[in-house]
Amino acid sequence: MVRYTGPKNRIARRFGANIFGKARNPLLHKPNPPGVHGAKKKKKSDFGLQLEEQQKLKAIYGMLTRKQLVRYYKEAMRSKGNTPSLFIERLECRLDNVVYRLKLAPTIFSAQQLVLHGHVLVNGKKVDRRSFFVRPKMVISIKPKSQQMPVIKQSLESGAHSVPEYLSSDPVKFSGELLSSPAIDQVPFPLPINVPLICEFLAHSS
Repeated sequence: MVRYTGPKNRIARRFGANIFGKARNPLLHKPNPPGVHGAKKKKKSDFGLQLEEQQKLKAIYGMLTRKQLVRYYKEAMRSKGNTPSLFIERLECRLDNVVYRLKLAPTIFSAQQLVLHGHVLVNGKKVDRRSFFVRPKMVISIKPKSQQMPVIKQSLESGAHSVPEYLSSDPVKFSGELLSSPAIDQVPFPLPINVPLICEFLAHSS
């Protein structure tokens, strides 16, 4: 199981947005991305634009691998409906992401750790697989013995981000529920993402 341990602040600075939900990012407000020392920027090719959109999406969901993105894209392609919407639904309904959206963890990386270490329950049963696909009406909660963890309590009390409308949260019970499959225009991306362009890129290079 791959877990990203690289420089998160530099990635956030590169895209000029707090994509990981961290309370502090000392590099974010520097005027240029890492490695760029002036205002001049080279115009990106079509391939470069597609690659950058893919990199942004990978970062938002906790530095997923390209292999994982391709798998989710192929699953979306095999299903009936709008492929970009179905693609995002599969990413958004990952258990680690739902834990983060419910404010049970301060960042997507903290959410990954909570899931991996067995602190998260789905319908009352422990699930320690980050990629577990959460379906509507499933209840996500924190194990009773884990509810006093400072990182969880502080996250629930924080106003860093709000819970999306397709989720309901019960902070008192350290739990929440997926009310419905998220529509692409309901997803609170921290920066603009061209999902159709990413799908086109994955279709031609997978």
